Amino acid sequence: MPLAATGPLLAAAAAERSAVAAFDVVTLEHIRAVVEGAEAVGAPVVVQISEDVVEHHGGHLPPLARAAADAARAAAVPVALHLDRVRRTALLAQAAHCGFGSITYDATRLPYPEQVAITRDMVAWAHEQGLHVEAEWDRGSPTEPEAARAFMATTGVDALAVTLPAPHRRGSYQQGTHGRSPATGRLDHHLLARLRAAIGTPLVLRDSAGLSDEELRNAAHHGIAKIAAGSALDLAMTEAVRTRLLADTGAGPRDWLADGRRAMTATAARFIGALGAKDRAPVPAGRP
Repeated sequence: MPLAATGPLLAAAAAERSAVAAFDVVTLEHIRAVVEGAEAVGAPVVVQISEDVVEHHGGHLPPLARAAADAARAAAVPVALHLDRVRRTALLAQAAHCGFGSITYDATRLPYPEQVAITRDMVAWAHEQGLHVEAEWDRGSPTEPEAARAFMATTGVDALAVTLPAPHRRGSYQQGTHGRSPATGRLDHHLLARLRAAIGTPLVLRDSAGLSDEELRNAAHHGIAKIAAGSALDLAMTEAVRTRLLADTGAGPRDWLADGRRAMTATAARFIGALGAKDRAPVPAGRP
């Protein structure tokens, strides 16, 4: 299947009052787990590679990006690639050549006038490359709808990652009873509705930690078109690898990596299912 374009996936989700799940990946095991989890529930998904992860891989984007692109093309469901939280323009320049359909340029470290100016320039460049652009916007919490609309209009970004009142609790989808620990966080749905009315373009929720399944579905209903799983995969993999090594000190990398991948696949499928994809007919994975 060809690589999916991020923009149409988000637009379709917004029109349906649903959300596309997004996962940060660090290794090939993460990539396989995300794709297989999406295939298990028959839903599209976004694979994200951040600048921090690129630095972890020695500053080289193409190896991991090409692996993700190959996995996406072999998938039985639409898979889009997103280059996330980029601060270096040199890294941005590689995005269109590595299969990415979208980027987030993070200028929040800059004074606000500079943040707007550089984001506007990056959007103009990215659109020339056929890239969908998300913006990380940090102008206080909660986000003011009118100010957010002005930022969108000035910069021309395609989607906005919003700041909303919600507690950050690690492990909402970690291993445990039913695959996750109790989640009690709540979002300001009235604010979400105001943002959706003011902006009229897809909204992104960067961190879903601490949110229940019901809250995730409500967020999608009120205008969040993409929801990132945060550290859920890393937590699942770490726990599975730790458990295997404690139980079997002679286990080799293929053993504990397989356990980690299975745990991440289950976590990805559960998260995607929480957004409503569980009601769709499963798509055969087409691989062992």
